[in-house]
Amino acid sequence: MKEMRNRIEAILDRIERASARAGRDPSTVRLMAVSKLQSPEALEKAYQAGMRLFGENRVQEAWEKFSGFHPDAELHIIGHLQSNKAKKAAEVAACIQSIDKLKTAAELEKRCEVIGKVMDIYLEFNTSGEESKSGYRSRDVLFGDLEEMCGFQHLRIRGLMTIGPLTGDEREIRRAFGELRMLYEQVEKAFPDLPLGELSMGMSSDFEIAIEEGASMVRVGTALFGPRM
Repeated sequence: MKEMRNRIEAILDRIERASARAGRDPSTVRLMAVSKLQSPEALEKAYQAGMRLFGENRVQEAWEKFSGFHPDAELHIIGHLQSNKAKKAAEVAACIQSIDKLKTAAELEKRCEVIGKVMDIYLEFNTSGEESKSGYRSRDVLFGDLEEMCGFQHLRIRGLMTIGPLTGDEREIRRAFGELRMLYEQVEKAFPDLPLGELSMGMSSDFEIAIEEGASMVRVGTALFGPRM
């Protein structure tokens, strides 16, 4: 438990210093504990050490670990969501950060309507250009889908999400995060009635750059939990 608290404090310190470099208030940056492939025991340690925001990649794993977890824990699905997993995702998660198709959003809308739930979603944009990554690749397609999603009654579009490029080139990482920030500003201008506010980007290896580029949420796994199981 002490080791977990020390890791959290070290990450929060790095968030504070990155925020200071960007002239930002560190309280505007939320820390997410990415608990994918971590044991229930590790998850409990993080909770007891003060973490309340968690991210999981796979719906089935999220269901197994969180369906009976502390009710004040906030779970986000951050991995690619298939339409056939929308039912379970709607039941277990507070937010889906990885919407990249109108079809998926429509299925999630339908499932949320059935259970009487309003769910937050982020739209994922592929800023790295890497084929292995999910996310919208076209601004025009994203904007077109947004037009349709604005009519949904059970989904709240809260922001955008991206995964930075897997590279040691800081300039390329910064470019990717800057691109998402600019896209966010374009969405905000084009859709002023959306309840936006979230820019989810940055992981263990690059979250400080993400903060400097405007992230409101960073998704940290390895730096918090150590190597995965």
